[in-house]
Formats: sequence, C-alpha cells, structure tokens
Amino acid sequence: MEFCRTEQNENDEWVEDEEQTQRLKANFVISAFGSGLEDQDVKAALAPLQFRGELPVVDRVTMQSSVKQVFLGGDLAGVANTTVESVNDGKVAAWSIHCQLQGLPLDTPAALPLFYTDIDAVDISVEMCGIRFENPFGLASAPPTTSTAMIRRAFEQGWGFVVTKTFGLDKDLVTNVSPRIVRGTTSGYKYGPQQGCFLNIELISEKRAEYWLKSIGELKRDFPEKIVIASIMCSFNEEDWTELAIKAEQSGADALELNLSCPHGMGERGMGLACGQDPELVEQISRWVRKAVKLPFFIKLTPNITDIVSIAAAAKREEPMRSAINTVQGLMGLKADSTAWPAIGKEQRTTYGGVSGNATRPMALKAISDIANRVPGFPILGIGGIDSGEVALQFIHAGATVLQICSSVQNQDFTVIEDYCTALKALLYLKRIRHQSMVPSGMASHHPRRSIRRQARCPFDRRGKATLGFFGPYQRQRDIKMAELRSQKGALSWDAEQVKATPPASNGAPNPAPRIKDVIGAALDKIGSYNKLDNKQQKVALIDDDMCINCGKCYMTCADSGYQAIEFDKDTHIPHVNDDCTGCTLCVSVCPIIDCITMVPKKIPHVIKRGVEEKIFYTHALSQCQ
Repeated sequence: MEFCRTEQNENDEWVEDEEQTQRLKANFVISAFGSGLEDQDVKAALAPLQFRGELPVVDRVTMQSSVKQVFLGGDLAGVANTTVESVNDGKVAAWSIHCQLQGLPLDTPAALPLFYTDIDAVDISVEMCGIRFENPFGLASAPPTTSTAMIRRAFEQGWGFVVTKTFGLDKDLVTNVSPRIVRGTTSGYKYGPQQGCFLNIELISEKRAEYWLKSIGELKRDFPEKIVIASIMCSFNEEDWTELAIKAEQSGADALELNLSCPHGMGERGMGLACGQDPELVEQISRWVRKAVKLPFFIKLTPNITDIVSIAAAAKREEPMRSAINTVQGLMGLKADSTAWPAIGKEQRTTYGGVSGNATRPMALKAISDIANRVPGFPILGIGGIDSGEVALQFIHAGATVLQICSSVQNQDFTVIEDYCTALKALLYLKRIRHQSMVPSGMASHHPRRSIRRQARCPFDRRGKATLGFFGPYQRQRDIKMAELRSQKGALSWDAEQVKATPPASNGAPNPAPRIKDVIGAALDKIGSYNKLDNKQQKVALIDDDMCINCGKCYMTCADSGYQAIEFDKDTHIPHVNDDCTGCTLCVSVCPIIDCITMVPKKIPHVIKRGVEEKIFYTHALSQCQ
C-alpha cells in the first residue's frame, strides 16, 4: 500500500506530493474513508436498530441508539466528519456506557472514573452529638474559610464540614494588618509548599455578622448533607453572647464554636484569649450560651495555659464539646538586623502571633489525650498539624472524633481532602487484616531483610564484629563470599527462607473494617503518668549491617549527646553497639535509613552508672548494741 503526503496550499486546496511517499506491506486493506452503510444485508443485521434514512437513529448528546444497550460513533453515527470528532464520539459513548452500568443518569457530567477497590467501600462517616459527618475532615476557622465562595469550593471537593471564620457583632469589627501570615522557621530555610508550620497575626473575620448569617443559610440550602459550624466571639458580656448565639442558631448552623482562644490582638480587646484562660469566665460564657440556644456548641480551647484540662472541665455541667487546640502563641524569628517577620509599617513593629501546622502537633495530641483521659465522655474536635490520613488516625486514637485542618490547605489547596479520605480508609482497611509484620505506624515494614547479604558478613573477629565493610576492596571481598554461598546453597535458597505467607485471620477470612467510632481513643489506656512506666523492661539499639550506609551519624550523636555506646571501626566504618547502651534511642532518631536501627529487648543485666562508686560499710552484727 503506497501513501502520498498531502499538503494544503495557499488557496486552501489539498494536493498530493508524489515525491513524498510511504509504502506499507499488508495482507488485507480495510477502507474506512467515506464509507457508507449501503449494503442491505448489513443493515438487516443491525436489527432492531431504527434507521433514519441510511443511518441509524442516534442521540447526538449521549451517542445512544434506539436500543438502550447500543451506542454508536464515527461515520455510523453520522455526526463526526474528522478522525478527532470520531474519537470524541467514542469518549462520549464510553462515558454513557459507564453511566448505564453504574445506574447513573446519562446526563451526569463526564469525569474519568477512579480506580475502585474494597478500600473505597470503607465507611469513614461518624456521628457526634447527633450530627452525622460524612467524613471526619473539616476546615478550621481560619483563612481557608474566609468567604462563602471558598467554603462552597471546599464542599465541592469533598470536605465533610467547615467552621466559619470567627465573626462577632458589628461593634467589634476588626481591620487586619499586613503582612500577617508567614512561613515558619522550625524546618530551616525551606521555601515553597510543605512548610512545617506557619505564624499568623490575622484577626477574626473582617466581614459583618449579617454576611455570615446569610451565608450559613445559603450553604445549608445548597449543601444540606454538609455540616456548617458557626464560629463566634464576643467580650465577656452576657447580652452580646446571647444575641450572637441566637442569631447564629436562627441562621441554620448545625452547631456553634465559641472562640475563647485567639492568641493575638483579640485578647487586648477583652475577647478570645482574655476569656479562655480563666476557668470561671469559660464556665459563665458556657452558661449564657446554653441558656440562649439549644444547638450543640464547642469551646475552642487555648494551649497557652498551664493546664488545659482545667479549662476543658470548667464548663462540664453545660455539656459543651471541646475544640483543641488553637494556635500556639509565639515569635517565629528575628533577622540578623534585629527586625522580626512579619514586620508592620515603617517602624517594622511586630507582635506575638499564632503558630500553626505540624510544629503544634505534639501539643495538640497531648491536650486531646489529656482531656479525653481526665474529662471522659465529651466529644473533641481535634486541631493542630493534621496533614495526612495517618496523622488523622493518630488524633482519633488520642480521643478526637472529627478533625479541623488549616495549615496543610495553606501549603496546598482544598484538593488534599481526597488524599486524606483515601489514606484514612486504607488504614482502617488494614486493621481488618491480621498481619504479623505490621509496624506501629500501621504500614508494612519499609525494607525487607536481605538474608543473603547477612550470610556474607564473615569473616568475624573474636568480638563478633564484622571485619568486611561495604565499600572499596571490602565490597569486592563480600561479593566473592556471596558468590561462594550461592554456589553452595543455590541462588534462591537464602531468599526463599525469607518469604513468609501472610497469616490468615483466625476464621480464615478478614475481619470487617472498623468504623471511626470503634477506634476513637484507642490509645488512651496506654497514655498516662510517668510512674506507670516499667523501668525493668529495658531495650537497646541493634544496627542492621546490611542496611547501614556507614555514614557514622549514630556514632556521632551517641558520642556527643548519648552514652558513648557505639564504636565505629576506623577501617571498615562499621558501627557496633557495645554493652554500655542504655536504650536512649538517639541513634534511631538521627539514622537516615528507615529501619536500619531497631530497639530490641536487652538480654544482659541492666547496670546503671551512678557516677560515684557505691560504698560498702562493714559493721559488726552487735554494733547497734554498743
């Protein structure tokens, strides 16, 4: 088959260039150019399709024929004139077929179907205070909920609930300064997304209460299955709290959040932190709000206090829920010229702002677990550094029921919700599989042990230390030793020993995936006072030579920050843990290779070095009688 190149000239005419040809060998040639449905036998074979003239009847929007299960495209449909249009016919028909198979209306907006597994069937809905959340992820009262339009986009992306930007009465309107939201410095000079934390000196919403009251009603009208929580703030004034709470309830909000914890600006006005640090004020405000409305309400607790549980317990009789925690008050950093960032105006002044993001996670987990343990029975909205489904599960295990998120959205955008939901579903799904190799994080072990290399550690010296390194001439000697072992035992014999089948569940079938309500507070019975820790069950570090890259970091930190329990061979660079190891775990913390160093039970007596040799006094048995 010979083809000639065609070109379009200046008169828009298509001409063949016989000097540019291409030949293809073929056994059969099928012509589809300008083909028509003229053969009556072919048309008869297409029964029971209905025809209009020479072509079948087709819906040009869905590409469906007169027979519901048959879809057409290309020349047969009589719509397409080019190859590109024919391909589009195929895409439209494919989507229509998908809708029909899934029981969806054919006019459903087209979207590429996602890969579906049993994980997607895991239910992550949860109920709290009679309110059903389709998933536990919501936007905190923060920049991501600055306006109704932003909240709408968040709902469309899949967020389960939102807490509006905090608003007050018109007499308490604020005006923000700029700049006011800056990246953190706790992760060093890291630019771009994935910031470890942020600092902000942003105040509550600049919008009037009327805007938010109207917006809440519109959001509930357009997204009835979503949860809208109104965040409100007033000074310590019963009339103000009563008025604003009633208006928020009448707007259609599902619940209220009382912001008693904004750490900057508002406290100087007698609001926010000024109320949230005093248990008596918190209790009184809770009474006012409970008297005014029937809606469930949450007290947003501040971490900027000695004992957050005292605040959480203050309003226990009014049965509010708790949101923990708000941002942590701090000063992010000072430049070499002594100015801070953010710096306001020509004077370059700053103030203490609210630190948010991953840097606050340890404080949030501590606060949530402490409240859940000491004030049991009250739902908690977890806040503070949630940036993945795995971290979300940590907060749920600590006692939170649903979760508020801000900083991770500031790092990226609203679309992170899909990743969070999928990850949480996967982690709950993994709980149904009784897998012996599960590690504490819930994920499978990162690195399989390479048994054949372990067999090639010899020769050893008398102390049991490997004398062959993993670089230069030592590596060549190891390769020779490995070849000898494989020739003796077989190429696959060593690896086969490491292949372990996943143990099935006791009844031969996996357990059903747990619901969120089943795992709330799962870690609480393991969190408590230091006096309950057993100092007789000691562990020590074990270094896997196969995975070690001989960087020496474990030796460095143990030498200058630990107990000088790691020896580093000056020739082979192989680290060795000696009997002085006390199990401090610094080496594990700084090792760059995951699972290279693990903590294992100590098998030798645990000898404590007290610094001063114990003195033994010899006395006569009758010395007390003298």
